[in-house]
Amino acid sequence: MKNLLSMKTPVLALFISLVAFGACVSNKQTQPSTDYTQLVNPFIGTDFTGNTYPGAQAPFGMVQLSPDNGLPGWDRISGYFYPDSTIAGFSHTHLSGTGAGDLYDISFMPVTLPYQEAEAPLGIYSKFSHADEEASAGYYRVLLKDYDINVELTATERCGIQRYTFPEGESAVFLNLKKAMNWDFTNDSYIEIIDSCTIQGYRFSEGWARGQHVYFRTRFSKPFASVEMDTTAIALKGKRVGTAYIARFNFDTEKGEQIVLSTALSGVSMEGAAKNMAAEAPHNDFDKYLAETKDNWNRQLGKIEVTGDNKDDKVNFYTALYHTMIAPTIYSDVDGAYYGPDKKIHQTDGWVNYGTFSLWDTYRAAHPLFTYTEPQRVNDMVKSFIAFYEQNGRLPVWNFWGSETDMMIGYHAVPVIVDAYLKGIGDFDAVKDCIGYCWITYHVIPVGRWILRCDDDRFPFMPILNNFKQYGTLFGVKWYNKQVVKNE
Repeated sequence: MKNLLSMKTPVLALFISLVAFGACVSNKQTQPSTDYTQLVNPFIGTDFTGNTYPGAQAPFGMVQLSPDNGLPGWDRISGYFYPDSTIAGFSHTHLSGTGAGDLYDISFMPVTLPYQEAEAPLGIYSKFSHADEEASAGYYRVLLKDYDINVELTATERCGIQRYTFPEGESAVFLNLKKAMNWDFTNDSYIEIIDSCTIQGYRFSEGWARGQHVYFRTRFSKPFASVEMDTTAIALKGKRVGTAYIARFNFDTEKGEQIVLSTALSGVSMEGAAKNMAAEAPHNDFDKYLAETKDNWNRQLGKIEVTGDNKDDKVNFYTALYHTMIAPTIYSDVDGAYYGPDKKIHQTDGWVNYGTFSLWDTYRAAHPLFTYTEPQRVNDMVKSFIAFYEQNGRLPVWNFWGSETDMMIGYHAVPVIVDAYLKGIGDFDAVKDCIGYCWITYHVIPVGRWILRCDDDRFPFMPILNNFKQYGTLFGVKWYNKQVVKNE
């Protein structure tokens, strides 16, 4: 492990150099000479309840386009379990490394006729082999053995791009908005045909994310010959609540013919999804978006250079670094609109809204890392916290897709905000946003010794005592005359 971590500078100077390095990182950064995407193994964590997925995603992207085995269960929380041998669709949203099964939104499945269909919950499926499967940062490929269809996946921040290579024959692509797994349940859905290449719609669901809204627009690179639409009523407690849509898009294909599907997501509206597609995936060019996403990943992963001759160590390191950038995820459209926890549409002003904050997992290590590698994103994440507070009455605990799950104890958004403030990151109002919101919501509680305290009776942000002493009088807080924790 000697020389495993070096930031193009001596190890002892790592954190000092990262401040300056991270602050100047942008999309215009010089492309690293090393292809770091090939040092990422997305299959790490897909076995033994690691609950990761191997599919394609841009860094911090709204879209997580990945295969689903089609079966529920604890081992399949991410939709994919390495020991399985079936694929029943490629959906655009997934959770990585969690213990809660949700999402799997907007699921497509290409087939040739006749297709394989099993009893629910598996449904339409194909066998596959790991020998015909590969993945790297931003890319996934698999051969659907039952249909001889090669499937490739990549993604921009808000769009998933699929490329299907078909054999000769009668082919079809299914879009199943009814299908749900694990904690997820479809409340309502909709598919609208815009023209012979374009569709749009939505899927509303209930699960770990309560009242989740996912809108989409999909463009096929080849006009579909015909469409078959199946709708069924969705009922809860004997009362109809919505409609489940399943669509089949039919094609005649030549051997080796490729069809590209581009799908944009939005939490706001079908119009928002259309804007996201126009901005990020206006062309039917899979290779273009794959190259752009690889470049994006290389810029991100190349912020830290690993030296040494042990390739396994490098793969382990860069895969772990890659996993830190799977979440949080972008949760605003290209025009800044997003769907808030108050079930209203909100607008950012020059910043990007983020969600998928597993804060009890990430406040200790991932977020401190971001302060060095992603200072601009940290600023936007803090602003996302503040906006969430304004719309929900509390800072986020464990949120995604505009929903607070209230999973786990503690109030770990606070140390993330404080860490950013103490490192001089961001243009948020420290008095109002760092102290005011925490205090007002009773998560800074003046009890006994008048110390800062969380609602789970722990003290995760006491290091701010001395630094924020000057603001204490704003809230009538008496300050303990002893430094409780040395400032870090």
